Parts: sequence; structure tokens; C-alpha cells
Amino acid sequence: MKMIRDKRRSFDLDTFLKKPLFAHLSTAVSDSPRDSPVWFQWENNEIWIIGTSSDTFPDRIKRNPKCAIGIIDFDYRKGLVLHAGFRGRGTVEPFNKAIANRLLSKYLGEDELKWDPRFRDLDDRNVLIRFVPETVVVRDQSYLAPK
Repeated sequence: MKMIRDKRRSFDLDTFLKKPLFAHLSTAVSDSPRDSPVWFQWENNEIWIIGTSSDTFPDRIKRNPKCAIGIIDFDYRKGLVLHAGFRGRGTVEPFNKAIANRLLSKYLGEDELKWDPRFRDLDDRNVLIRFVPETVVVRDQSYLAPK
């Protein structure tokens, strides 16, 4: 994975990716781009995303594995703007409950009984997207917050 950083305006990528942030998965149908907001899990320099039966991005990735992911941590009160942009390839993988539960715990907490019922007991009707980054741009674009 090629990492592109401005040393003066960078941050720790692994710490950033542990946060429960939204990612935007960009895929393509022919030459038409599509964007899907998703939750993700970062493990072993790969991004994992759950695909459900109602999601259309798994089929787009099967047809064209080239995709991009953008993740931003933004807080206007603090002037915080951290951005990580990934380009790479995705594959549709069989559902793995262990990976899915780690991903969901990041966003919903450790106690599965407190999760919204839609997220409990996901099974093999779902898939996982395995995204392998080829390049990542890491940039701190923070600014002085208004007082």
C-alpha cells in the first residue's frame, strides 16, 4: 500500500480508523459513479464492510472491483478535519460473523443485546466486502475554530 502524507499535516491512520466514523464507498456502473455511506472495520491493512441483501454495491464490485473509500472526522467546534482517502480493489467475500461482530461492536457497543434488532444475528444471506487499498492519502486539513 502506497501511503501519501504531508508530514506537516498528517495524523496516525490506525488510531483514526478505530473511531466509529462513516466511510463513503465509491463504485461504478459503466462510467457512472455511485456512493454508499457505510460502516467499516480496519484489520490487517484491509477495510471490511458488511453488504446486506438490500445493498447494491456488492454487485457493482463483482462487475468492477476498482473502488475508492473516503473517511472524514469533522468537528466544526474544534476546527477538526481529518481525511483519509483510499483507492484500491474490493472483493465480495462470504459472510464471516466474527469480522461482522467486531465491525458492529465498534458502532453499537459490545453488548449485542442492546443493538437494534436489524443488526443482531446477521447470517450467510449477507456478504462482506474486502477492500485492499493500493494507495491512501492521509491529510489533516484542520483549521482554527471560530471563538
